[in-house]
Amino acid sequence: MNCNVAALSFQHVSSELRLFCGEDSLGLLSRELGRFDCRRVAVVCGQSVGASHLIETLRATLGPLFADVCKTVQPNSPIAAVAATANALKNLDADGVIAVGGGSAAVTARAASILMAEQTPVKDLCTTRDTNGHLRSPKLDKPKLPQFAIPTTPSTAFVKGGSAVLDPSGHRLALFDPKTRAKAVILSPAFLQTSPPALVRAAALNTLCTAVEALSSPTCDAVSEAMLRQAVRLTAQHLPNVESDTSARLQAAIAAVLCGRGTDNGGGGLASALGHAIGHRYSVDNGTVNTIVLPYTMRFNAAHVESTTARIIEALDLYGGALTCSPPSEEQAIASLNAILDTLPVPRRLRDIGVARTDLPSISCEVMSDWFVNRNPRPVTSAEEVTAVLEAAW
Repeated sequence: MNCNVAALSFQHVSSELRLFCGEDSLGLLSRELGRFDCRRVAVVCGQSVGASHLIETLRATLGPLFADVCKTVQPNSPIAAVAATANALKNLDADGVIAVGGGSAAVTARAASILMAEQTPVKDLCTTRDTNGHLRSPKLDKPKLPQFAIPTTPSTAFVKGGSAVLDPSGHRLALFDPKTRAKAVILSPAFLQTSPPALVRAAALNTLCTAVEALSSPTCDAVSEAMLRQAVRLTAQHLPNVESDTSARLQAAIAAVLCGRGTDNGGGGLASALGHAIGHRYSVDNGTVNTIVLPYTMRFNAAHVESTTARIIEALDLYGGALTCSPPSEEQAIASLNAILDTLPVPRRLRDIGVARTDLPSISCEVMSDWFVNRNPRPVTSAEEVTAVLEAAW
C-alpha cells in the first residue's frame, strides 16, 4: 500500500454542534429550547454571575421558560457542589439546563444532570483503570436533561461530553456521557465582556496550550488539525487584547470552540495532566499551569513528534518566515511558542505560582493516574520521568 495513502487512513466522528455567535445570538436561545420542548429551564452558574445583571437579561429574554437560578458552581466542580446542583435541578422540576459562566459552570451542569438521572454514587459512574491499565467508562443509559451554554470566558469545556469533578480528597473523577453535550452554544458579546480580565486571559491561554499540545499528537487527523491550527492562530492573534476588547474576547471564544472540537478525536497529553494535578492543589487555573509546563513537555516529547512539528510552527507563525529549519525542529516550535508567551504578563516557572519543590514527587504520582497521560506522544513510563519534567519547569 502507498505509504501516503496509509497515513491518510483515519476516522473522524463528530457530534452535532449548533453555535450561535454575535449580538443577536441570545435572541435565538428560546427557539433552541423549543427544539427540545423545554418549558422549565434552570440556569446553573456561580455566585458572581448569579448576582450580575446577566441573569436579569436572561430572565427577560426567556420569559416564562426561565425557572430559576442555581448559584451552586464552584471552581473545579467539587462533588458537593455538583450534588447540590443536582438536588436543585430536581426540586425545580427542570427540563433543561443553561450553563452560564466559565468552564466549571459547564462541567457542573453536565455532571449534575448525570447524578440526577443515574441516581448512583459518582464513584460508580466515573472512568476507571482496569487490571490491564486500560481506561473504561461505564455506559450511562438514562436520559439526561438537554444542556445549553452561554460562556462568559473562552473555555473549551462548553463543547465537551466529559465532566471531571473533584472528590473530597482532591482527586479528579471523570464522567463521560455524550448525551450531556450542549445542544446549543451562544457566544454573546454582552456575556463575554463581563468576566474579569485575568480570568479571560487564563482561559485563552488554556486554549492556546491545549491546541498546541493536541497538534503534536500523532492521532490528530486532518480535520482536527484544521480546527486546531485556526484555534492557535485566533488565540495567538487576539491574546494581547482579550483583557479589554470585546471583539478579541469573541474571537478567543470562537477559538475555544474550535479547540474543544479539535481535541475530541485526538490530543491531550502530559501538559494537560500536569495542569489538572497542579491546578486544584494550588488554586491556579489550568491555563497558567499549562503555560509554564508546555515548553518542557514539548521538549520531553521531542523525539516522538518529528512528523507533527512543522504544523505547530506554521500555526504559531503569525507574520511568516518562521520555517527556517529543514527539517523543522521541536526547539524551533518551542521558541515560537515562547516568543508569544514572553510578551504576556504570565508566570513562567512553577515556583512563581507557589508550587513547593518538595511536592513534585506527589504531583507526579497523581499525574500517572490521569487518563490524559495515555494520550501523550511519548509513553510516560514512570512518575520519575514526570518529576524530571517538573524539576526543569520549577
